[in-house]
Amino acid sequence: MEPFQRIEELRALIARHNRLYYDLDAPEIPDHEYDALLRELERLEQEYPLFATPDSPTRRVGGEARRDFGKVAHAVPLQSLEDVFSEEELRAFLARVTETLATVGRPEPDWVVERKIDGLSVALEYRDGAFFQGATRGDGAVGEDVTANLRTLRNLPLRLRDPVPRLIVRGEAYLSREEFLALNDRQEAIGGKTFANPRNAAAGALRQLDPSVTAERGLRLFAFNVQAVEGRTFARHSESLDWLAAQGFEASPDHVVCRGADAVWAAIGRIGETRGELAYEIDGAVAKVDALADREVLGSTSKVPRWAAAYKFPPERKETTLLDIAVQVGRTGKLTPLAVLAPVRIAGSTVSRATLHNEGFIEEKGILIGDAVLVEKAGDVIPAVVGPVVEKRPADARRFAMPTACPVCGSPVVREGGEAASRCTGADCPAQLFRNVVHFATRPSMDIEGLGPSIVEILMDKGLVKDVADLYALAGRREELLAIDRFGAKSVDNLLAAIDRSRGAGLEHLLVAFGIRNIGAAAARVLAERYPDLRAVAAATPLELLALPDFGQKSADSLAGFFAQPRTAALLDRLEAAGVDFRSRASESRVSSRLSGRTFVLTGTLPTLTRDEATALVLANGGKVSGSVSAKTSYVLAGEEAGSKLDKARALGVPVIDEAEFRRMVEGRPADAGAAE
Repeated sequence: MEPFQRIEELRALIARHNRLYYDLDAPEIPDHEYDALLRELERLEQEYPLFATPDSPTRRVGGEARRDFGKVAHAVPLQSLEDVFSEEELRAFLARVTETLATVGRPEPDWVVERKIDGLSVALEYRDGAFFQGATRGDGAVGEDVTANLRTLRNLPLRLRDPVPRLIVRGEAYLSREEFLALNDRQEAIGGKTFANPRNAAAGALRQLDPSVTAERGLRLFAFNVQAVEGRTFARHSESLDWLAAQGFEASPDHVVCRGADAVWAAIGRIGETRGELAYEIDGAVAKVDALADREVLGSTSKVPRWAAAYKFPPERKETTLLDIAVQVGRTGKLTPLAVLAPVRIAGSTVSRATLHNEGFIEEKGILIGDAVLVEKAGDVIPAVVGPVVEKRPADARRFAMPTACPVCGSPVVREGGEAASRCTGADCPAQLFRNVVHFATRPSMDIEGLGPSIVEILMDKGLVKDVADLYALAGRREELLAIDRFGAKSVDNLLAAIDRSRGAGLEHLLVAFGIRNIGAAAARVLAERYPDLRAVAAATPLELLALPDFGQKSADSLAGFFAQPRTAALLDRLEAAGVDFRSRASESRVSSRLSGRTFVLTGTLPTLTRDEATALVLANGGKVSGSVSAKTSYVLAGEEAGSKLDKARALGVPVIDEAEFRRMVEGRPADAGAAE
């Protein structure tokens, strides 16, 4: 491949991974692989400067400001840091700085060595001693206004102890290891998005449109630099860190001041030795020139300061033996293979279990039970098997096979075409119970206000709820509810009233509430319009279901399979006995016929509507929702991150509308000229 072609390929790859990492909080590759791509591009641009361009990823910092939040222009650019990956590279950087200072008569510099916290970088502005505004790094020049969310961080001082007219501090919002693991447990329990590492979880928490959600995540903040200050002067960075700590910040904890390359390298080594024992994740150590006057001499490039470098720790890997592969059943019914390992110490802790993701991962890596395997801590938190050491494979190594019956409830296990995960089909599997109850109470389902994950967890822990039918027996257990800590009479009565109201939700909401795979709001509406009640739906054959509009084989099989389970039949009997209305209310829920005869396809993320809410609006106004674009599609409703459906709509000439135009159609207002593409 020609150098120019490789440069273009690398730029496209890095731009894609930047967007996944910074803007979508969904990285696909580990940091060290990304760093390798960036370093290769930097090397090629240095060798072939003719091909270097101002918009290269090597000259950019971070992501771009999201449209969900207001934009904030940084008074002082939030630059990145030069990364070094070996002792030789670090010493070369230190020597270069020392030599540059010597040319202008400056003495050998002192260095401040700090932990490199792996979180989301933010700028905090204080005016007259009060917290005024906070923003993410964004592209370094412009970030996102996340002031309201930052105010929820309990260790962020809202007022300075010694007020100054203006102060801008740079910090890192982060999640502790404990909070990260607890968050992923909660997300898994409700079938929500889980995060690859604490950094992405912190980014997701700070970018919530609802600050109360941020508050629940347990974010904290480290301050690590004074960007600008009025009414106070500092001669050294270490002095400014001490002052920040006196103002109430957690300011670069346990930083050290030292002189000389040997001392800097030793300080970094000590950080590396203890990183596994910290309550939070770090991915390296930073060496910064201490004297601010020296920093002025050294200056910056367009991307990085010349007075600081970040030493990135390599991922720690150890070899051990894969003793067995166990299978865990998540609360969404997903079966996850789990490596049972001969205990090995990695990054400060002993590892005896590690994720193997899914059956496809095991097959792709060629992992056999009994293999010697390499294990690392992904993001220094979650242990993961990298792969086998094939040359050390024992003669009795054996292949793993996913069980055909759920190890928890014995129901059949399925792995549908195109999916990596195998799932339990049991309607009443204990491993899925928590998620089922939480989903049952959500707004698109039975809309039981006040019955969130934390309340469900308490009710289950107390043995008051074992499945969704138990919710309707809680009215007779009011005294037991009142005996629970933090359950006051008013909150209990409100909850019981919400549960009672949900009895009349009707067939469509019940079908959504059951969480049947491949049966969403659109399919539930089709069923509610075709059948008079839930018993009639349960009796429908797959062949009959296939005759329904927009009902495919997967939907028909999923629905028939759900109702064929003995546990489902028992659940329906209990719900009916509790007075839950099984009848269809499709005709009652239709509010207009404004969208009658029109078929919509939804793609991307809409500004204010969820996919289920948009679907409900289409159906309530007489329209139809389809999962695929064709010449018969009336409109494609597109939001951010719209994918191939948008491309196909344009190719077929199908009108594309945004949420604002969709709302105008629903409300019967005239469309703006040129609103559709």
